[in-house]
Amino acid sequence: MLAPAIAYGASGEHQGFPGTVSIGTSALQLLLIEYGRSACEWASRLVFVNGHGGNVGAVAAATTLLRREGRDVAWCACSVPGGDAHAGHTETSVLLHISPEAVRTDEWVPGNETPLADLLPRLRHGGVAAVSPVGVLGNPTTASAVEGSRIFAEMSENCSRRIAAWTPNSGGMLQ
Repeated sequence: MLAPAIAYGASGEHQGFPGTVSIGTSALQLLLIEYGRSACEWASRLVFVNGHGGNVGAVAAATTLLRREGRDVAWCACSVPGGDAHAGHTETSVLLHISPEAVRTDEWVPGNETPLADLLPRLRHGGVAAVSPVGVLGNPTTASAVEGSRIFAEMSENCSRRIAAWTPNSGGMLQ
């Protein structure tokens, strides 16, 4: 069974941009714990599929607690090796593939293309606005629906393979 997506998450790092609504890590963690407890009353196994870096702490903590409580719960990150961090080539290509009407191609501009690992100290302290005035971490101008189709298929296949193998690490993340 596939449940509807949870529409809100922990996005405080984007708070410097109008339109951002974040429920925060604690609220998301509690939501996932209660969701998992409820779903596991009738489902023998539950996987959370996460596509947002800001949610990782909440997803990992909730999954860890649910597993400690004896539930067969894990999580899977929707990512591809070498993908950029936010609203760049990777995410824009995927969006052009699955929801092209949502992409404003006349407004896209390159953002900060510095590797995420190098940006993390400033990003953790000041959010995305501290490292990119436009909120983009990567370069969306190279995005295409064709590339998005390839990336989306790779993400889906990787996630499906990890779910089928069902080998969660100590934090419940599927390997």
